[in-house]
Amino acid sequence: MEEADVASRGAAAGEVFERLLDFLDRLDEAHIFYALSHTRPHSMMVAISLPGWHWEVEFMADGSVEVERYESVAGVQSDPKLLEALFADADPA
Repeated sequence: MEEADVASRGAAAGEVFERLLDFLDRLDEAHIFYALSHTRPHSMMVAISLPGWHWEVEFMADGSVEVERYESVAGVQSDPKLLEALFADADPA
């Protein structure tokens, strides 16, 4: 790989990292809870929890950002059987 290619990839990665840090700073300032994870190659996911909402924001190495939003449709439920349904839904068998 040529030095120019390596330098441009490094600059692009730096820009992506800056965007991610700016986003995290904004979440911190707004007192919004989040967790970071690495679920796919060349990406960093920010999982955001808000009452009734769950957001997944992925910052990709190529500079793109993918956003998925999940809204609670049933509200709060107190049925303990729902915990078992969670495990049944997650069972790959």
